Amino acid sequence: MINADDFGFSEGVTQGIMEAHAAGTVTSTSIMANGIDWQNAIARARAIRTLGVGLHLNLVQGRPLLRVPSLTDRETGEFHPLGVLARRALLRRIDSGELEAETRAQIERVRATGLALTHLDSHRHAHVLPGIFATVARVTAEAGIRVLRIPREPLRLNVLDPAATDRKLVIAAALAASRAATRTGPLITVDHFRGISLQGGKRFAVRLRRTLDTLGPGVTELMVHPGHDDATLAAQDSYTWQRPIELEVLTSAGTRERLARGDIRLVSFRDL
Repeated sequence: MINADDFGFSEGVTQGIMEAHAAGTVTSTSIMANGIDWQNAIARARAIRTLGVGLHLNLVQGRPLLRVPSLTDRETGEFHPLGVLARRALLRRIDSGELEAETRAQIERVRATGLALTHLDSHRHAHVLPGIFATVARVTAEAGIRVLRIPREPLRLNVLDPAATDRKLVIAAALAASRAATRTGPLITVDHFRGISLQGGKRFAVRLRRTLDTLGPGVTELMVHPGHDDATLAAQDSYTWQRPIELEVLTSAGTRERLARGDIRLVSFRDL
């Protein structure tokens, strides 16, 4: 499955994801229940029903749905950025009850609209942090969501990209500390994950093509970030000008022709 993260982050991101789905490449997306454009994203998804929708659990951007002091800045009331959240989690300063309540609230906010959630992942992969993963995995299972993202990616991919390698090392360390491989319980995870190695702006086309040409057997999730760059996005995120490039590649005739060759079957998480 080709999953587009950040559905509802901004109007431009929502529109870009819908365009990539209309092109027949993006099969699934993950919605931010507290995203600025989340209501529009919900309406767009409900209007077509062919796009699989999961929750992009957000613990690091903007305001939470509930009052959760251990997860937020005392002065602004907004979530701590990822680095601060990670330090607080390592120091065991995250209240598990607050984390559970906020996770459930984001799940239920989407479900209340009538959409069935096919999977759960998170903004900046915050759910894999030690002190956070166990609670999120348990709530995901109790909520009846079958699939949880484990963003484990081989270091051998794009080893000359130091930023991507650093991110993969940090995530691998977090997964190991969280004992994610042994804590998924009844949850399903895909066989392979590719995403961090795809990011790179102008290198996205080459990286995507190489990934599609070298896929192994089994189920693979490709994490992508198509979208239109707009002022709302720029005010929240640094991954901006790269999104239109991903959108252009994902909607291109070359990508669609490659996917139609017959050796790859596109699915969504609800097909698992």
